[in-house]
Amino acid sequence: MKLLRDVYELALLPGFRRLACRFRPPPMPRSRENEVALFRPTIAVTMGDPAGIGPEVCLRLLGESAVTDECTPIIFGDAGVLQRVARQCGLPLPERILGPGQWPLDSQLPQVPAVYDLGAIAAEDVFPGRVSRATGAASYRYIEASIRAALNGEVDAITTGPIHKEALHDAGIRFPGHTEILAAQTGVDRYCMMLTCAQITCSFVTTHVGYRDVPQLLDVARILEVIELSAAAMRRLRCREPKLAVCALNPHAGENGLFGDHEEERIIAPAIAAARRKGIRVEGPLPPDTAFLPDRRRETDCFVCMYHDQGHIPLKALAFDVAVNVTLGLPIIRTSVDHGTALDIAWHGKAGATSMIEAVKLAASLAVERPMSVLN
Repeated sequence: MKLLRDVYELALLPGFRRLACRFRPPPMPRSRENEVALFRPTIAVTMGDPAGIGPEVCLRLLGESAVTDECTPIIFGDAGVLQRVARQCGLPLPERILGPGQWPLDSQLPQVPAVYDLGAIAAEDVFPGRVSRATGAASYRYIEASIRAALNGEVDAITTGPIHKEALHDAGIRFPGHTEILAAQTGVDRYCMMLTCAQITCSFVTTHVGYRDVPQLLDVARILEVIELSAAAMRRLRCREPKLAVCALNPHAGENGLFGDHEEERIIAPAIAAARRKGIRVEGPLPPDTAFLPDRRRETDCFVCMYHDQGHIPLKALAFDVAVNVTLGLPIIRTSVDHGTALDIAWHGKAGATSMIEAVKLAASLAVERPMSVLN
C-alpha cells in the first residue's frame, strides 16, 4: 500500500498529471516507516552536441529547482565546455564536477546535481554553431557512457540532449539517431520511438529514413509490434486500457488503392486486425489529414504513425516546448528533448530548457514507478 501511495504522489509531476493513475489511495496512518525519505532517482543527462544548444540547456537544467527537488541530474559531458558556455551566456557555473575516479557515485554521500566530466573534447576545440567530426564523436561518447551507467544500475534513467546527425555521421557513427543507438547497445530488436505530451502522443513505425524508403519498410509484423509497444506503454502511463488510432500511409487512406500500392489493405489493416484479436483497442487506418482533429485527439491515447513527419508535425505544432521523446522496448528508461541542436542560436544565451526539464521529470517519474511502468 505504501508503494502505491508513493507512486501516486510522485507521478503528479507538473505537466504530466495525465500520466498519473486515476486512483487515490486511502489515508495512511502515521508511523516511523511512513516517514522514510522518498526515493530520489539519479538521472544521467547527456550534454548533446557540444557545438549546439545542449550545453546551455543542461546548465539551465541544473538550476531548475522543479527538477532538482525530484531527482538528482548528472550531466554526462565535458566540464570545460560547460564552463565556457556558462561564462559566455552569463549562467551559473556547475558547482560539482566529477572526474573518472569519482564515478560511480558513492550512495552514502549526499546526492546533489553534478557534471560527470568525460574528457571527450577540449573546450577550445569546440566552435559553436559549426558541424564537426569532433563534436559528433564527443556526443556519441556521452551517449555510450550514459547507457553503460544505466545498464550497470549506476543511474535510474537517462535523458538525452540533442545531437547533430551530420556530425555523428562525419565521426564515423553510422546510426541515424539516438533510438537506433540505444537499441543496438541494449541488444533489443523490438523498439520504437514515442513522443508524448498532455495534448497528444504519437509512436512511429519508421523514423529517420527518406520518404521513398517508407513503403518498403512497412510490413504487418512491424506495425503490429509498434501497436503492441504503444498499447503496453500507454496502459502503464494511463493506468487503464488505452485507445489507439493507426494512421494510413497514403492520402485519404489510399481510396481503396487509388493512391499508393494498396498499403492500407495489404499491410496496415491486417496489422490492426491482429492487434484487435489480441484485445487491443485500436482503430484505423485513418486518413492522416483528419486523424489529429481535436475531437479525435480527446478520445485517443496514442496515434501510431507510419513515418517521422506524419506524427512530428502535429505534435510539434501543438506542444513544441513540452513534448518528450521516449524509447519503448528498452531494458532501461530513456527520455529525450523533442528538438534539435539549434546551431543558429548555440551559445547565444537564447535557448530554452522547457523540453529538457519535462524530459527529466518524466524520466524521474518513470524511474519511481518502474515496477509498474517498464515501457516494454
